[in-house]
Amino acid sequence: DNYILLPIKKAQELGVKTGDVLKIETGKFSIELPAYVQPGQQVDTVGIALGYGRTKAGPVALPDDEDSENVKGKNAYPAASIREGNIQYFAENVKISKVGKTYPIAVTQIQGTVMARPIVKETTVANYATYIKAHNEERAVIKQHMVDLYPERPQTGHKWVMVIDLNLCTGCGACVVACNAENNIPVVGKREIMRGREMHWIRIDRYYSSSSDNLETPAENPQVVFQPMLCQHCNHAPCENVCPVLATVHSSEGLNQQAYNRCFGTRYCANNCPYKVRRFNWFDYANQDTPIVGLVDSERRFKYNPVHNLGALVLNPDVTVRARGVMEKCSFCVQRIQLGKLEAKKEGRPLKDNEDIQTACQQTCPAGAIMFGDFNDPNSVVHKYFHSERSYQVIEELKTYPSISYLVKVRNRNTNDEKIKIS
Repeated sequence: DNYILLPIKKAQELGVKTGDVLKIETGKFSIELPAYVQPGQQVDTVGIALGYGRTKAGPVALPDDEDSENVKGKNAYPAASIREGNIQYFAENVKISKVGKTYPIAVTQIQGTVMARPIVKETTVANYATYIKAHNEERAVIKQHMVDLYPERPQTGHKWVMVIDLNLCTGCGACVVACNAENNIPVVGKREIMRGREMHWIRIDRYYSSSSDNLETPAENPQVVFQPMLCQHCNHAPCENVCPVLATVHSSEGLNQQAYNRCFGTRYCANNCPYKVRRFNWFDYANQDTPIVGLVDSERRFKYNPVHNLGALVLNPDVTVRARGVMEKCSFCVQRIQLGKLEAKKEGRPLKDNEDIQTACQQTCPAGAIMFGDFNDPNSVVHKYFHSERSYQVIEELKTYPSISYLVKVRNRNTNDEKIKIS
């Protein structure tokens, strides 16, 4: 659905909470949509996303079932106007009123967000210039106390790792869309999202940061940190230890792999994953096996709509289409890794991971925030950044030894060195 973005102060004035339906009137145009309250928005403004309410987009625009209005949306384009030949995407003298009802909004942002740990780290240019480990000092203390029960393995062959620069990530979500398209990830619909059953292999976690002591209500003008979160391909992966059928195993090249044919959906691995990046396939999405709401007969819980022949063309033939009842997650685009190896072998030359292999998220990131490559290659970009002074790993004290490293965000602002709180 689309919704009305409302700043915190305006919401407090109107006595509105997220999900309350508001009526927006401007001139001859009016629309009723649920409110979504957020900090950081300019006071005395409201925002409505365009691009919803299409009625002639074919089966894509149809609701999930006859009684549902989940995907219909509402058209906000009439609020725009044309002045001097240009479309003005704003309107003045807007009247806002409460309708007196609520409407559920499907939100994934807070479902996987981790709190009470230094998941994201940030500092200022002044602090960073003074001390290169600013706000990353505790990593040395954590590593001092990391005792490994397993013998150290020799670093031979490839070791695939990823580095994500929080300084460059803008939270645009292009990596999420690219991952969905590359890896045949289904769009599960609003109803399943509201049950916490999203299927994205990568998500963009948003954290507000401020010097306020109240983390429940961040400051009106907070700073925002975006953090792409995906399978960390831990070298001591908690998911691997609890799988009763060895469906999730570690490869010799550092990949946390998923054998779909072995998996029978115990979901122990998802329960044991501290990063909450593993997804359970509840339905046969590839064949549009979707639940019907309201049927009493337990044996008729699903309706089956075979995919049209043309619909199958959207699937990537290089990636397995997962069946109902299995776990799935990021594979570091292993199909692209194998393709790069084969191309190099065909041409009779060494593999150049910086040129031959790019994950879908890395290739699509417009800011270049995602770097991927062979850690064992001294000429690779990731070899340089993986153990830099800005580099840290999420929840490193759990000794999972992730293969993904993040670079501390450095803000160019003139403030005192205050303890930054994340919410």
